[in-house]
Amino acid sequence: MENFNENIAEILEVEKVELDNELSSFDAWDSLTILSIIALCFSDYNVEVSAEEVNNAETILGLKNLIESKK
Repeated sequence: MENFNENIAEILEVEKVELDNELSSFDAWDSLTILSIIALCFSDYNVEVSAEEVNNAETILGLKNLIESKK
C-alpha cells in the first residue's frame, strides 16, 4: 500500500489526505472519482471493488481497509 495516501489525494484533487477524512467531504467526490478509485484499486493493487463498496467505505481508512481485505 505504498503511496496509497498520495494516490488517493491526487484522485481527490487535494494536497494530502488523512486516514480519518470522510470521502464525501471532498469537493471532487462524485461518480467519476469513484470510478477512478475503482481503476486505481485494479491497476495498482490488483483488487476489484464495486462502487457500492467504495461508497460504503466512508473514510480514507475504510477504503484502505477494503483494499487490504481483498488482497
